[in-house]
Amino acid sequence: MELGFSQIGVTGVDLTTAEPGLMDWLGSGFHGEMAYMAAHGLKRARPAELVPGTVSVITARMDYLSAGTPQHWQTIEFERLKQPTEGIVSVYARGRDYHKVMRQRLQKLSDRIAQHLGPFGHRVFTDSAPVLEAELAARSGQGWRGKHTLVLSREAGSMFFLGEIYVSLALPQSEPLSAHCGTCQACIEVCPTQAIVAPYRLDARRCISYLTIEHAGPIPLALRPLIGNRIYGCDDCQLACPWNKYAQRSSLPDFDERQGLSGVQLLQLLAWTEAEYLRLTEGGPIRRIGHERWQRNIVVAMGNALRAGLSVADQADLRAALNQAHGSASDLLREHIQWALEAPGG
Repeated sequence: MELGFSQIGVTGVDLTTAEPGLMDWLGSGFHGEMAYMAAHGLKRARPAELVPGTVSVITARMDYLSAGTPQHWQTIEFERLKQPTEGIVSVYARGRDYHKVMRQRLQKLSDRIAQHLGPFGHRVFTDSAPVLEAELAARSGQGWRGKHTLVLSREAGSMFFLGEIYVSLALPQSEPLSAHCGTCQACIEVCPTQAIVAPYRLDARRCISYLTIEHAGPIPLALRPLIGNRIYGCDDCQLACPWNKYAQRSSLPDFDERQGLSGVQLLQLLAWTEAEYLRLTEGGPIRRIGHERWQRNIVVAMGNALRAGLSVADQADLRAALNQAHGSASDLLREHIQWALEAPGG
């Protein structure tokens, strides 16, 4: 708790029952361009192969809603998606990069354990290696796998990060929890691109988080209109989940919203130079996609805004900005600008 974690669990390293599902998901190509998912093969489900000597896995949950998040935050976020000229960044990405926060604090936790037990073999992970994070979290009692494939907790919904410590210690294991999704399919029904192709089965190639973050090339034409004004990630499946009324606020200031990443107009965001982009995203997760991909996402959102029945003045402003950006744009960006400008009324 002192380190900002909300829950700790422990599980073993035998994940053989998860291997068929992993290989089926990869075999279906649902990982898209995330080649690293396939490159490691079954090592992802075999902790002792990734880190020889691993006997147990400690899992940690860290809530990330900022301290000032209002009670009815889900409703507020859904309303923001109805403002076509505002750029929406996924809630988790509005603060500091969770990789840095979690990794440092998991290491501090490891150091604290070593103070009591003496030196031991360990390695910390936060979405940074071939690790079946959700599977390990579910097996260690952090929650259950929701139909959107994320881990759900009765006490905290799904608005949290997960981290792991692979350890050479034989520790008592936590009891896994039963699932509590019941007949609810809110996450499946709300997904703008229908990326949740069946309960517990996600086609990442259709997921807006994948398209705006992991996907490097042109966004498929058929999916562009469905992205709306989401410029980095997507929270819809979590916003619709009834369990997230219990989502917890973080005790850390690291996840407080940064200026410029919430409530900002697309016109302002497109105007960021690369230097401004690097400065304003320093230390945050958005920086990893680079300025070109950031602009690509904004341009798609602007194209959707132009198709949303804006006033003549607002349309003119967007078109002027797009035309201005076209001259110095890369081939990738130029293609998306041309698509945006093809909106009716151009």
